[in-house]
Amino acid sequence: MPMMKIRGGDLDLVEYEFESFSAGENVRPLTIERELRPLPQHGTFIARAPARIHATVLDMNRFAPGQPGGGGFGYAVGVYCTATAACTGDKITIEYGRVSIIRHIVEAFRCTVGYNGGFHITAQDHHYRHVGLGSTGTILVAVCHAMNAAVGSPLTPEEIRILVGRNFIEETADDRVAFGFETGVGPSVSTYGGFVLMGDDLTLVYKRAFAVGKNVFIIIPSSGISSAGTSEFNVLMNRARDLDYRDRSLKTYMAVMDLIPALERGDLRRAGDVMWEFEFRGSKRAEIEHHSFTIYAMMSGLRNAGLEFVGMSSVGPSIAVITEKSEDEVRTIAEGLGLSIALSTAVDNDGIRVGLQGE
Repeated sequence: MPMMKIRGGDLDLVEYEFESFSAGENVRPLTIERELRPLPQHGTFIARAPARIHATVLDMNRFAPGQPGGGGFGYAVGVYCTATAACTGDKITIEYGRVSIIRHIVEAFRCTVGYNGGFHITAQDHHYRHVGLGSTGTILVAVCHAMNAAVGSPLTPEEIRILVGRNFIEETADDRVAFGFETGVGPSVSTYGGFVLMGDDLTLVYKRAFAVGKNVFIIIPSSGISSAGTSEFNVLMNRARDLDYRDRSLKTYMAVMDLIPALERGDLRRAGDVMWEFEFRGSKRAEIEHHSFTIYAMMSGLRNAGLEFVGMSSVGPSIAVITEKSEDEVRTIAEGLGLSIALSTAVDNDGIRVGLQGE
């Protein structure tokens, strides 16, 4: 695995070696004080989880691969990953293209609840990978909820979101897995829906319904720059850390003193103005510059055309727009800027949905 250098400043240089391992190794089960009794249920259970828009991390100096945290905020959108699970004897079968990430979360779940039996699992993601919509975290949440229902729901939704956050992994080039970057925003919005603000160590600080009755449009500009693997590591752990050293206090202040009050009032335009300020602060600036300043020009054009809430998700390049305008109006605006709408949806304020398949 590669050795990556992390520079946060002139006197802050450390080396980090990505350590890959086989799926199912190095799991991090939760320690739960109450007695857990997994009771296999009849039938196949299905879970549907909304994807996330990750607006920004608050401080990238507080997380790293294998160390979840950093804070941040984002919201759930009506783009979904689904998973089914049924209890079997002792064999685990997985029908999904990314078997290793599912196998790993299966073992973390089984270790947590004390279940020694098998599962038959199927999964289907939203097919928008490494563009800022959180496909990995969303599918892991869906799989965990389906397994949980299949053994009688011994875990609460809150426990599942922490389990996923602590065991967030990505595949490596050698068909193994490695711990990835995780703030907890994705599992939280997939679980509860709406808008969430996270503190460090996966702490859920604030959540509420968001942009009810408004439209969400996802624009995915073409970008020849990777948002995954070592490329993601470089942008998140070098320039982004340096910028967050400077701006983390300001970002946190803006989130608490400006953004949350705007959300409480239901003032989408004011929330969008605050979000626009975040686009130029700290690690968010590093993420956008990673794709070139063209992203700024695109988002500025969208805002100048009257769209209320515009921001790039995660390390991009997806741009999320929330507005009262219709799809036809937004399409005309986007096309005038040489852009196109990839997804037309809304904020999902319900979160995970779980049930018995066929009912």
